[in-house]
Amino acid sequence: RLQVSDRRFWRQIDASGGFERRSWSTNCRAMPEAEPTFGLVVTRCFARCFGVALRHHPRADPPTHLSPMNRFVTAAALLLAHMFGHATDLPHQRLAPGGVARIALGTATDAPRASLDGVPVMVVRDGPQWLAVLGIGLSKAPGIARLTLQRDGTETELPFAVKPFRYAAQRLSVAPGQVDLSPDDLARYERESAHLKEVIATFSEAVPASLRLAQPVPGRRSSSFGLRRVFNGQSRNPHSGMDIAAPQGTNVVAPAAGRVIDTGNYFFNGNTVWLDHGAGLLTMYCHLSAVDVKVGDVLPAGAALGAVGMTGRATGPHLHWSVSLNRAMVDPALFLAPPSRGSASPRS
Repeated sequence: RLQVSDRRFWRQIDASGGFERRSWSTNCRAMPEAEPTFGLVVTRCFARCFGVALRHHPRADPPTHLSPMNRFVTAAALLLAHMFGHATDLPHQRLAPGGVARIALGTATDAPRASLDGVPVMVVRDGPQWLAVLGIGLSKAPGIARLTLQRDGTETELPFAVKPFRYAAQRLSVAPGQVDLSPDDLARYERESAHLKEVIATFSEAVPASLRLAQPVPGRRSSSFGLRRVFNGQSRNPHSGMDIAAPQGTNVVAPAAGRVIDTGNYFFNGNTVWLDHGAGLLTMYCHLSAVDVKVGDVLPAGAALGAVGMTGRATGPHLHWSVSLNRAMVDPALFLAPPSRGSASPRS
């Protein structure tokens, strides 16, 4: 099972109608859990009908010495593959609390509207069909959930199963005042919680170009998403993000393009930055030692937004990284792209 992906092939056709060998970037890669895309089927049909040999190999070179007709057919086939293949790199699916669901919505000219429990849900085009990509909250009970779909003035429900998933437990020791809050600290926490509910409700209409995220800071994962946390012997809410251990002052970068929608110093989270990536996909960065952005800034992927620290409730320098999708905290690991060769470094 193969998927064709090509976003730059028009730039690969030189003035004589041939291909530039050095910039050929058509990649055919194995997708063991995916069905062949419509674009690949079209590509194969063109290739078979007109005798164009497309070598299905990740490092395949372009065909050479093609006739003008075959050059045209090859380019047309690649264009159709690009038009009807996956328009968005999708996160991994986990149909469980804290996971992500991908639900097919059928074909239509315009995107339908979808919501879960009254909250708008991201809808993306996936080949010829529309797809709902939604977060499942950690508090969601296993069982049948129902996605509400609005299209052509009618409303329907699409049921899907939420399966049980067991997360590990973690025991931590922190200052007593960060577990049993004083009246003043409790009042502060409640004010901050009300504000953060407004932040997490952000939903901008633009759909991200990709739903794959780069790790925002290099380092080992010191605490994973979903851990049932016990502070000083007292059970608290499950861990709603990924902790990445890194030296104090290490640059934290945007894992994808986004707009800064909130910054502040919070009782538990310390210095914090929130990014809006579009259509209900938000990311949060906590315990920072420095914040280098302000609300309204638009960041490209890889832009520095702050530095690793241990502000707020933290036992050592690290980044707490959360991903929210339709107001549900979900496992950031489901969105991780393959790691890049470059890495951030501590500030001098």
